Amino acid sequence: MHVAHLTLHDFRSYPELELALEPGVTAFVGRNGQGKTNLVEAIDYLSRLGSHRVASDAPLIRAGASQSVVRAAVVKDGRTAVLEVELNPGRANRARINRSPLTRARDIVGIVRTVVFSPEDLALVKGDPSDRRRFLDDLLVLRTPRLAGVRSDYDRVLKQRNSLLKTLYAARGSARDAALATLAVWDEQLVAVGSELLAARIRLTDDLAPYLGKAYEAVARGASRDDARIAYRSTVPGDADDPRPAYVEELARRQRDEIDRGLTLVGPHRDELELTLGPGDDARLPVKGYASHGESWSFALALRLAAYDLLRSDGDDPILVLDDVFAELDAGRRSQLAALVAGAEQVLVTAAVEEDVPPELRGTTFRVAGGEVTRA
Repeated sequence: MHVAHLTLHDFRSYPELELALEPGVTAFVGRNGQGKTNLVEAIDYLSRLGSHRVASDAPLIRAGASQSVVRAAVVKDGRTAVLEVELNPGRANRARINRSPLTRARDIVGIVRTVVFSPEDLALVKGDPSDRRRFLDDLLVLRTPRLAGVRSDYDRVLKQRNSLLKTLYAARGSARDAALATLAVWDEQLVAVGSELLAARIRLTDDLAPYLGKAYEAVARGASRDDARIAYRSTVPGDADDPRPAYVEELARRQRDEIDRGLTLVGPHRDELELTLGPGDDARLPVKGYASHGESWSFALALRLAAYDLLRSDGDDPILVLDDVFAELDAGRRSQLAALVAGAEQVLVTAAVEEDVPPELRGTTFRVAGGEVTRA
């Protein structure tokens, strides 16, 4: 799979852009603030309707513009499809495939698959649990696009349930009885969508684990594939294959606490992807708080490489985006990473200076300056 042509309209710093791309390695080189990351961010947005840099769509729309458009001609197995997303702040985004409108914008997710390496990846190791949950969910949706709807439904139910819990704290008499009856209805919905999301995350973690060990061995000096491990830690105890009974029981057990705090305390939104390092179970320590800066970077890279290898094992070759990542690595790690990804069908690299790009990834180069993109 590769992007053959990219069109941007009022996306980030680009009023208009038409850019032809090729398979293999393409590097965008330019000083910081010139717009090189905006190009790869647009392609990644088509993949998952999200940015690796910001949490909302508003910053993606050029200042003064009312909407943005990202369009790409994508080639897979010799066939070309034109994907388009229209970003509308304050209104629903719209998506099209070959100019045909989709009922929901999220139906475009997963048609293009991207794996992005960026300096922000350090948050996977050092950041909050929400960063690791987002990593899992983004990968889940790329592998199984319908789970985008499950995740959206879970967020909706969770928001409504939290709102009800806040009112329950002060409710008395018949009003409290009515609110508790309504809470039972929301509990059923929460368990239904939450159990599906939970089971999918656990399966994904199990699928990802062997690829992580192999990737960490490849990028960390002197490491073995048993050193790096991941495990899913849920607030719902019990059977991972059928978490519903335990989910219902745990909600009942924590109901008083939830009403007192006005928050849902049980479910996938409170879970953690546990990252550990060590040569054996007795010597294993959490990466966060114990790993050195170099070990943390190696672990973050290994997570991305594992995601890439897992997607490839599904029979698809994702587009690899290496966004200003080489400036954060020493020469040895640069070469190791370059060697591991050089065989991808399409690799998109951004760098402040051309010398940051390893020789193994010297392909087509574009200069990016002042909003202009020119082939070197």
